[in-house]
Amino acid sequence: MTLQPTSASAQDIHQVFDSQLATALRWRTSTANERIARIKKLREVLLANREALYAAFWQDMHKSPSEVEATELLHIMDEMRHAIGSIKSWMKTRSVWPTMTTMGTRGSVQMQSKGRVLIIAPWNYPLSLCMGPLVSALAAGNTVILKPSEMTPAVSGVMAKIVNEVFAKHEVALFEGALETSQTLLALPFDHIFFTGSPAVGKVVMSAAAKHLCSVTLELGGKSPTIVDASADIAMTAQSVMWGKFINNGQTCIAPDYVYVHESVKSEFLQACKTAISQFYGDTSDKLKNNPDLTRIVNSRHAERVNALLTDATQRGAKIIVGGETDISTNFIAPTLLGDIPPDAKIMQEEIFGPLLPIISYTDINQVIASINAEPKPLALYIYSRDNSVVNQVLGQTSSGGACVNHCLLHFAHGNLPFGGVNNSGIGSAHGLYGFKAFSHERAVLKGTWLRTIKMFFPPYTAGRQKMIRQTVDMLRLPKL
Repeated sequence: MTLQPTSASAQDIHQVFDSQLATALRWRTSTANERIARIKKLREVLLANREALYAAFWQDMHKSPSEVEATELLHIMDEMRHAIGSIKSWMKTRSVWPTMTTMGTRGSVQMQSKGRVLIIAPWNYPLSLCMGPLVSALAAGNTVILKPSEMTPAVSGVMAKIVNEVFAKHEVALFEGALETSQTLLALPFDHIFFTGSPAVGKVVMSAAAKHLCSVTLELGGKSPTIVDASADIAMTAQSVMWGKFINNGQTCIAPDYVYVHESVKSEFLQACKTAISQFYGDTSDKLKNNPDLTRIVNSRHAERVNALLTDATQRGAKIIVGGETDISTNFIAPTLLGDIPPDAKIMQEEIFGPLLPIISYTDINQVIASINAEPKPLALYIYSRDNSVVNQVLGQTSSGGACVNHCLLHFAHGNLPFGGVNNSGIGSAHGLYGFKAFSHERAVLKGTWLRTIKMFFPPYTAGRQKMIRQTVDMLRLPKL
């Protein structure tokens, strides 16, 4: 039985939004200890609902408890731990040195909460990508309205229970619902919007935010390339790529979307990939279908979309190297590797977001770099190589939101690294200090002292004063100390 999300009325949404204004103004001056207490309470209630979350994820996505722990709870708990231990230092007003033209002043940067913020979360990691930004928003002292995806209603229901137990609606509120709910929320003058989803919907969010000149953080996606060069540790690389691609059944915004493998190691790499898939999930269709560790496609519509990409590719001449089995009635698509992909195949034009992985051989790394640079900037890029010159060339001559060398996905979990995209793959960064800053305004504060050098710039501009101003401007050609 599929749960149907309960849509809140526009009146309810407006009432909650209005009620959060007074709280947002009060929370702006909240102490670090008060913010820490909110996060700790959220943590306690979240963990108290662990078993309910297991059941909800299994209902929505056939996702195992171990994968819930590893891909959902682990990230949130790390974000909470990081924030709890760092909020006091993040909140501190930091002093800055004056420049030559501001001698006689004292400057500082004050971290202020933005106010009322909206977090719109996707369906692929419905808990992690909802609660993770919530932790950052609370650390920064904001009130929050959460909008989870309607495609994972069981998980959304548990999250609503958690939020309602921890917070009053004038502090943090969660609204379920579909398009109408999102449209109502996006019409409101929030102080910041944090959106995770596709580039197409990201443009809609940005357009709505522009009407109120609201700042945004957009975590989007794109086609993340992977490069396996001739010097790579093939066995390790294959295991890493197969894990990164097929965890959550490929429904990951930073999953490898296609692989360039050097012609000289292609056969070895493909054999190692087959071995890894067999070890992870099984080597027969029955084993794959009955494996509790293989998450399903979220719904039949998305299963049909992914299957259509597979069908289009094979009809255009692509070869199935391994996998290819589908059962749309159960949203099952087996981990699949494809070769001989024609460039005009839809699978090479669209973000896959499923368990299909094109494998492309190459001989010239310069051509690979040129091909990557010809496409929109991806959210992630992966390079497997033991040749530092190749690694440095790829990192220096390409652009992506993030990158991993001899690893996959893990940069998302590194709390001291900014996570985000660039251009088509996103705007702004999240996690740790970067998440705190995303939900904060860095307010510039300047204080005058008894030394009022600015007076030289006051009229009337006598010949002597004009000469002094000119000499000051010329002094700026001197190097900075």
